Amino acid sequence: MTSRADVDIRPITESEFTDWQRAMNTGFLREPTLSEEIVDARRAQFTPGRSVGAFDGGRCVATFRSFAQELTVVGGATVPADAVTNVTVTATHRRRGLLTRMMERDLAAAKERGDVVATLIAAEYPIYGRYGFGPATTATEWTVDVPRAGLDPRRAGPQDGGRVDLVDAEDVRKLGPELHERLRRTQPGVVSRDELWWQVTTGAVRFWPTFQEPYYAVYRSAGGEVEGMVAYTADDNWGDAKQPLNTVRVKWLTGVTPAAERALWLYLCSIDWVVKVKSGWRAPDDLLPHFLPDPRAAAVTTQADWLWVRMLDVVRALQARTYGAAGALVLEVADRAGLAGGRYRLEASADGTGVCVPTGESADLTLDVAELSVLWLGDESAVRLAALGRVREERAGAARQADALLRTSRRPWCPDVF
Repeated sequence: MTSRADVDIRPITESEFTDWQRAMNTGFLREPTLSEEIVDARRAQFTPGRSVGAFDGGRCVATFRSFAQELTVVGGATVPADAVTNVTVTATHRRRGLLTRMMERDLAAAKERGDVVATLIAAEYPIYGRYGFGPATTATEWTVDVPRAGLDPRRAGPQDGGRVDLVDAEDVRKLGPELHERLRRTQPGVVSRDELWWQVTTGAVRFWPTFQEPYYAVYRSAGGEVEGMVAYTADDNWGDAKQPLNTVRVKWLTGVTPAAERALWLYLCSIDWVVKVKSGWRAPDDLLPHFLPDPRAAAVTTQADWLWVRMLDVVRALQARTYGAAGALVLEVADRAGLAGGRYRLEASADGTGVCVPTGESADLTLDVAELSVLWLGDESAVRLAALGRVREERAGAARQADALLRTSRRPWCPDVF
């Protein structure tokens, strides 16, 4: 067996990109070899220095990539993030510390660049907590039983003066980015989308051997402004008695107003022959079930952790967001990697702004950087974490005070996988 020291971890060169892609596909149990066209398309993601491989005897046996991202925090501000993705270790080289070496290298570089946090979507839950990441958002998928929903089959469209129109991929590439930017200004947990994201999601650039072209619909308000957009597919399924049993699957749905969300969900539920609508990944407090006369028609299919966050700069992270109450809290933050640990005083004002500084005062709460990362976007409760033994109160009532400062009325949500 090759020793750990004999495995070379380094940024790949552009000429090694094909071998790196093969290793990544192997790690994810996908067909190893991709066509030259797909590999060439994926080269658009290659950034020198940020695609890393582990090499044993010239063969790539582990992969890791990060890229620049912006993350929206509570209050609508954004912070620079180090988005981690394409993480694999080939089965022949497990348990040799390869991921740890790649992660340590990347997080140190992100800290040096001035990124405030690192982010990722975890394929497996147990892996990333040991690197200081914590699950900061949850995603929920509903399946709507359309016949049970109680909708009026005579309904012809929105009743608010707006309208829903079908559009094509070119329209999505023109209208989608500005709509997403509007969402980013209001929804904590949303991440930035670059031009390549829109090209891939509409099939202009093909990253996969097969691409099923979605249908696209937009909602325009009574004033003609685009306030919502959805991409969806539909199957072709008929029962034995020649009755239609088709399912619509939402790839993504963006609404910047409740009216837009309502109009698009009701549109999807009104399509002839459709008996089920699968919502795709939504916020756990999404309004979808309550747009239906019978909310029980929307059954939760899946609910799981989604966006994981790892703080790199506690001061900038806590000062970037807003707060629900005035108050002060001293946090003792443990970080085994030495990137963000220390004792910090957070003071929130009545106007929602916060100031965070290193301090020598006695701590009110002691917690790991992963737990602070979980609390930061407002979805988790410090009281719950204290009950689980993941946060320690050094002052009675400090966890309840942390909840008053940090928790949000609506839950954070990341609509993307990366």
